[in-house]
Amino acid sequence: MKRRKTAAILALFTGWLGVHRFYLGQPGLGVLYFILSFSGISLLLGILDAVMFLTMRDEIFDLKYNRQPYERGSRRFEREYTRNTKRRQREDRYRDRQRRRDKEILQRKSEVRRRPRTAPKVKTSRANPYKQSGVQKFKDYDYDGAIEDFKKALDINPRDIATHFNLACAYSLNEKTNDALGHLKKAISFGYNNFDNIRNHDALAYLRIQPEYEAFESSGFEVNEEIKTSRKIQVDEPEKREEPEEQKTSIPQEDNLLEQLKKLAELRQKGLLTSEQYAIEKRRLLE
Repeated sequence: MKRRKTAAILALFTGWLGVHRFYLGQPGLGVLYFILSFSGISLLLGILDAVMFLTMRDEIFDLKYNRQPYERGSRRFEREYTRNTKRRQREDRYRDRQRRRDKEILQRKSEVRRRPRTAPKVKTSRANPYKQSGVQKFKDYDYDGAIEDFKKALDINPRDIATHFNLACAYSLNEKTNDALGHLKKAISFGYNNFDNIRNHDALAYLRIQPEYEAFESSGFEVNEEIKTSRKIQVDEPEKREEPEEQKTSIPQEDNLLEQLKKLAELRQKGLLTSEQYAIEKRRLLE
């Protein structure tokens, strides 16, 4: 990197020998100045060069005598400018996306506020913490702990479809065919109808290779009558048929009522009837 003031000092004191030209990378002119030193012309040229260097601006001096460093600096400046420009463009695009996203969120919130309320929100069931803890243990491969929590969750809500399906998966991973198939049937009886998920779920791989499952699938995932009773609660009384005199039983009406109440209690203990359904059926029988 050549210095303008250094070149001026060299031109003033040693310009008649052409030293300043050698310093500026002009050896041809340096040799010419040395030859002309015998005639005294190079002394005058050196003084003129010194005055020129002292009055020259640094930008012009660098552009003329420091072209390569100047070009490198300009290329570096262009790269930095381009990089900064691209970064600013990315930041502007990011801010635009954020503004659009915030605008969409505000629009959705305003639409929700303007939407008429058709019915008040009703809390249908209480929170079931065992269901969430069972799912977490299932994800952590603690299948025994997940089964225990899912059973506790069924004590709170015996008709939870997802809990029955999760129990079927956990029992299948523990290679307990009967338990897995039983809870899978209960899930289907309560309304689970995603049969493609049953055929492809990884956790049910062990159950699918069992002969009991093959028979169940070949029947079109039909559940037995005992489980079906938990899905359909009869509201109307069945039609009473007149039996022939010789076929009428001699069991009093009170005994039939006790048997029906006992059957309802058994279905409730098995988790096939909820408390509300049990109360409705009991009230219907006692009327």
